[in-house]
Amino acid sequence: MTIDLNAIKAALDRPGRPSSDFDLNPDTVLPEGRKLRPAGVLAAVVEGKTELELILTTRSSALKHHPGQIAFPGGKQEETDADVTAAALREAHEEIGLPPELVQVLGTLPPHETGTGFLVTPVLAYVGEPFQVLPETGEVAEVFRVPLSHVLNPDNYLTQSRRWRGVMRTYYTVPYGPYYIWGATARMLRAWTDRMT
Repeated sequence: MTIDLNAIKAALDRPGRPSSDFDLNPDTVLPEGRKLRPAGVLAAVVEGKTELELILTTRSSALKHHPGQIAFPGGKQEETDADVTAAALREAHEEIGLPPELVQVLGTLPPHETGTGFLVTPVLAYVGEPFQVLPETGEVAEVFRVPLSHVLNPDNYLTQSRRWRGVMRTYYTVPYGPYYIWGATARMLRAWTDRMT
């Protein structure tokens, strides 16, 4: 399956719906009136040797939330950010050294609610020029790339379960080589995958 920028742009024109960490757990009761903090993550694709590749990070094991997990660069929207797209661009610059001026924003997917109280908007983008990757060591243990065709192929997704806060929770995974991509990152990628078909 070959994926190009036209296919991504076409997918963004198709209808989508918000996702959540609880999509595969319909019995979960979420509190009414909960306040979610806005955040943006950058799903940036770059030219690989033979196809487009997606930039991902492994979070530092020292972080309070999701230590050691695989994630998009990004984070919560600050007061100085114009919107969640600006937050995603700022965080990608801080976390992996990606200059915002090299980023061509293609559009956004519907927001994703996390179990930690964030409403995360995935910002899809293309980076057409090489840049020097500079991981922010306090937050990022590793920056790596995966073939976009792998993480946007529904056949590569599995559902697994584990106990979380005393309750069994089911979630998506999309493993790639040594990388165990799961949780919110896999759920947002799965939402993107659904838009591609």
